[in-house]
Amino acid sequence: MLRGGRGLRMVVIFHVRRLTDGMRRGSLRDVKQKHNKNWLDLVIELMATGIYLGRSPFAPGTFGTLLGIPLAYGFFFLGPYFYMLATLLLVFFAVWVAERYEKTNHRHDPGEVVIDEVVGYLISFLWLPMTWQSFVGAFLFFRLFDIWKPVPVRTVDQKIPGGFGTVMDDVAAGLLANFCLQIIYTQTSWLGAQLHGF
Repeated sequence: MLRGGRGLRMVVIFHVRRLTDGMRRGSLRDVKQKHNKNWLDLVIELMATGIYLGRSPFAPGTFGTLLGIPLAYGFFFLGPYFYMLATLLLVFFAVWVAERYEKTNHRHDPGEVVIDEVVGYLISFLWLPMTWQSFVGAFLFFRLFDIWKPVPVRTVDQKIPGGFGTVMDDVAAGLLANFCLQIIYTQTSWLGAQLHGF
């Protein structure tokens, strides 16, 4: 009986040691992978997460969208055509960044990736007046469509894989937001200004 109890104890100890050794090796492997990231992967991570705003434990998409506000402000003073060109180039850049980040982390559209929200906000603000109401309106409408995901946005989000799909659903949300805001801009003065002639 004693031998049987001792033998059982030895078996348990053996398996516990194997388990803890495996966990230790796994942890070391994870640490090594983090340290083995090259400078480009670190830059990609910085861009994808919106200088780490996407790491916010609360509403990362909302915090990431905030980064679009100073960009929209800066692009505005360079004229509408530059604004459109810069936003278009940023869309392609965001697709590449999101694709690379997803392949590195083996996840599709992870929550910390917010470069797509930045692009979506820039599209929402396109051809609007430089007023605080426009900044707030673009933010609210974009977040509404991005979170709600009506049929066009949801279809893109579900049907298109990879970094392209990650960015395009926010592009769709931005276009819907801008459409609503253009109606408001041409029909009312709620944005602090009104575009006449429509």
